[in-house]
Amino acid sequence: MNAQTLANKVWNFCHTLRDDGVSYGDYLEQLTYLIFLKMAHEYSQPPYRREAGIPAGYDWPSLVKRKGAELEAHYIDLLRTLGQQAGTLGQIFTKAQNKIQDPAKLARVINMIDAEKWAMLDADVKGDIYESLLEKNAEDTKSGAGQYFTPRALIKAMVACVQPQPGKTIADPSAGTGGFFLAAYDWITEHHGARMSREQKQFLKHDAFHGNEIVANTRRLCLMNLFLHNIGEIDDQPNIASTDALIGPAPARYDYVLANPPFGRKSSMTVTNEEGEQEKEDFVYNRQDFWATTSNKQLNFVQHIRTMLKENGQAAVVVPDNVLFEGGAGETVRRKLLTTTELHTILRLPTGIFYANGVKANVLFFDNKPGRAAPWTKDIWIYDYRTNVHHTLKKKPLRLEHLREFIGCYQPGQRDQRRETWSESNLEGRWRRYSLDEVLKRDKVSLDIFWLKDKSLGDLDNLPEPDVLIEEIIENLEAGLEAFRGVAASLESARS
Repeated sequence: MNAQTLANKVWNFCHTLRDDGVSYGDYLEQLTYLIFLKMAHEYSQPPYRREAGIPAGYDWPSLVKRKGAELEAHYIDLLRTLGQQAGTLGQIFTKAQNKIQDPAKLARVINMIDAEKWAMLDADVKGDIYESLLEKNAEDTKSGAGQYFTPRALIKAMVACVQPQPGKTIADPSAGTGGFFLAAYDWITEHHGARMSREQKQFLKHDAFHGNEIVANTRRLCLMNLFLHNIGEIDDQPNIASTDALIGPAPARYDYVLANPPFGRKSSMTVTNEEGEQEKEDFVYNRQDFWATTSNKQLNFVQHIRTMLKENGQAAVVVPDNVLFEGGAGETVRRKLLTTTELHTILRLPTGIFYANGVKANVLFFDNKPGRAAPWTKDIWIYDYRTNVHHTLKKKPLRLEHLREFIGCYQPGQRDQRRETWSESNLEGRWRRYSLDEVLKRDKVSLDIFWLKDKSLGDLDNLPEPDVLIEEIIENLEAGLEAFRGVAASLESARS
């Protein structure tokens, strides 16, 4: 059975559970528990004979042999017990709860998983199955899971530009379901695997990847995703922390940071006021190593990521448009970024590619540098893949081939060979260079730079298909609403 067939088989059973109120996310969470437990059992058998640390009586056979109310009661007890164990096992089962209330349907899920030999499946097959389930879960807009799932085509393009090397550390302070780690792992094994030493392979498996994910269920999915892709072992201590990355400096410095920090401009926390009512307050991270103090979450992540990098470390970070043009703290951060790092590339992204609606985003590529008086940034190269580009999640999703031209223009590993595609004789070129002096003369040092004409404004005979237009209108309206919410929140904060 191939990956897609098995994924469809596993996923189709979700429709049965939906009638019982089990959401896609809850179903995926239960699959995570059960597949992990089945694999732990398989690894404990010949020829592996590996100890997974599962207490006696709480293993996979203890589930298979039970039915009805006895199965339900034992499963609840099992989840609670395994959540108290050490290593990846305990992290996967932390605060685990049974969401399948019908014991007969729980037994059917167990039997379905029991029918497959998961340990014998290639890591690619297991990984593809789980990734496809994560994507299906992200497509369920009601669950909100899309905000933790970055389009894999975009991730692969970012990794292809950065080209991570063996023996180097890779970090993501908002790891989500682990997409950047998987793409980096695949890149390294595909381009260097045949020449890697045993030590390099062990480093890649156990020590290369580090991150944070504060949403417990998302972190659980991330740990399982990495495990199924052969990153880490069943008895390893996970390198994905459950703490808020922005609270303090990272525990180490890393060679690469690849990230898509969570959308939403304000950092906030829920407090109880004097009347006993709960309300949200802006939360400001008071970090001595930050250039500016702000409640803007994205600006804080940009500052934090810069502090995470080793000298000459490289970063590729997805940021919303406001990071490029916002005044105040935004201008301070941009000026410091241009001075202390080499901010060499910006990719303007189209709408319609993220599962979270109303997002207008970009990718910043910058390299950390040692301290000096003169700015490190000399030129900023901008690729506009937004103007006159139309994507939708269903009919025309973003594919890696759509970003091939950008990767070619980027010139990975030989940026000194870059050549503009824009010129006075080719005004529709998407790749254009701006000098630091040109940028510094712009109002608030805005990096929100574009030069292509929107053809839809003048060419009414060649408009996109109606459904594409409608989706774009919705995206623009939601982006506008999000911007107004930010303004309203700022005004409210100023009054209080």
